[in-house]
Amino acid sequence: MTIFSKIIAGDIPCYKVAENDKFFAFLDINPVNWGHTLVVPKEETDYIFDLSDDTIGEMMQFAKKVAVAIKKAVECRKVGMAVLGLEVPHAHIHLIPISKEGDMDFSHKNADPDPEKMQRLAADIASNLA
Repeated sequence: MTIFSKIIAGDIPCYKVAENDKFFAFLDINPVNWGHTLVVPKEETDYIFDLSDDTIGEMMQFAKKVAVAIKKAVECRKVGMAVLGLEVPHAHIHLIPISKEGDMDFSHKNADPDPEKMQRLAADIASNLA
């Protein structure tokens, strides 16, 4: 069971932003930028391109709703998207608020974000979901 599956199951706490029957979104605990959110399928699959075409399409639609909510909650020009898939063996999408391309530099993560601010931000993003 991956760390993401444990988060989805409620075994590990997280700052949940959104959930439906197939997908789960939560704030990254070491964000690249304020509002950095992970979107994961509940189906535990290591490589995003091993997901079915339908699942990938649905995941993108779910991610789009979350990205729109992030943009309303966090001051930014756009919400960037990245799929790396090396750090956790569970398919996931990074949604990162950006104002310039350099804002998606994964070598500059915040290793100790304020838990109260994270909780408020997760609630703000969740409240902006359509």
